[in-house]
Amino acid sequence: MKKQVFNPYLPGYEYIPDAEPHIFDNRLYIFGSHDRFGGNDYCEEDYVCWSAPVSDMSDWKYEGVIYRKDQHPYKIGTGNLYAPDVAKGPDGRYYLYYSIADSSIISVAVCDTPAGQYKYYGDVRYTNGHIAGSDKSDYFEFDPAVLVDDDGHIYIYSGSGQKTNEKFGHPVVGAFVRELDSDMLTLLTEPRIIMPADEDRTKPHFFEGSSMRKINGLYYFIYFSTDITGLNYCTSKYPDRDFIYRGRLHSSSDLGLNDRPISNAVNPIGNNHGSIECINGRYYVFNHRHTNRSYFSRQAVAEPISIQSDGTILQAESTSCGLNGGPLTEKGEYPAYIACNLMNKMIDGKRNPLSGPYVTQEEVDGKEHPIQYIANIKDGCLVGYKYFQISDANKISVQVRGIAKGNIKVLLGEEGALFTEIPVNISSNEWMVYENEFGINSDVHPIFFQYEGEGTLEMLAFTIS
Repeated sequence: MKKQVFNPYLPGYEYIPDAEPHIFDNRLYIFGSHDRFGGNDYCEEDYVCWSAPVSDMSDWKYEGVIYRKDQHPYKIGTGNLYAPDVAKGPDGRYYLYYSIADSSIISVAVCDTPAGQYKYYGDVRYTNGHIAGSDKSDYFEFDPAVLVDDDGHIYIYSGSGQKTNEKFGHPVVGAFVRELDSDMLTLLTEPRIIMPADEDRTKPHFFEGSSMRKINGLYYFIYFSTDITGLNYCTSKYPDRDFIYRGRLHSSSDLGLNDRPISNAVNPIGNNHGSIECINGRYYVFNHRHTNRSYFSRQAVAEPISIQSDGTILQAESTSCGLNGGPLTEKGEYPAYIACNLMNKMIDGKRNPLSGPYVTQEEVDGKEHPIQYIANIKDGCLVGYKYFQISDANKISVQVRGIAKGNIKVLLGEEGALFTEIPVNISSNEWMVYENEFGINSDVHPIFFQYEGEGTLEMLAFTIS
């Protein structure tokens, strides 16, 4: 029997944002940036890769470090490796495209296998040898994405919509595309802008995070928007022009879903960056969420998406069971960190996510990896999980610690029916179990825990039995 798959879909101690999912030889590979828990900047670690067979999204394998920061042949700034992409070239080798922080140059590494040891190959350049982004008049390069089209043409997408990046001396013009030669390094065309820079924060203009996919003959340009509402997308019949805005794919805070405003975000708000992949005939959007009250400790999440006959994609909801293929169905213990909703008490019609509960971790003697848990659960806070379909359950318990006295309400939804209450009276740094009777029918339900009382709790896990 396959194990159930949670969000985040990689181990909780792993921090892989900006995911570009690709299937090679019936394995799904996740290429992304690499954050550090408790880090002080984006993308402080070397590139690593995780993969899983397309037949079992629970069977993730750590492929190890595939490219180190010190492999880049020249020093620029921090040397941090920003969001990459990987494409298989006409020669059967795999090409990793990346930009060193603040460099405005797209560099390339190459490997004979998708997740082997990549070696520096060169910087993207024109036929005359000029390295794109090396001159101050060149457009600012950022977040590369590559598409090897089914007609053999190869396109590279780059750019930024953040005018603040003009501090590096290059014009920030938005997202642009050029054609690559079969050597996967040489540019054959000049840049063509497909989404101009426009920092109107009230509209979903291009900000960063280019990604490109071709689905049913339609080109999908995926990006993070200036209105910080998550992953948005445009489509065109062509890979290099005439893109039309179509909507929002996913927000890790569910912004815009059912008109949800920023004042009622379900999770801490930050940048989003990801893409789409088809796994066994079903499409998924891959993104990341923010943890530890930080922009710099991001974890990989994924959700199923529905593509309509006209090519539009309905916005995906953030859940705890994205790659599972359906709701969670088994009795047993669930880790608290798979919460898809972490919400502070509503005050004057608003929630402040920076003062609410959050996912964090700690080292524990005798354990190979840090444990993940939810901290800062106070009066009125909501911790939510979607979705479950568990029959014949008669008890629910929580594993908590802290100094607190009150009740943990178990609700079927953010504003759902109250199914039970778990009294809590604790003053301990050790994890303690509190429980009560609990019964739900076999329909699909969200489960939310809402604490009401004094003090502060931390939550490690809950068990349905």
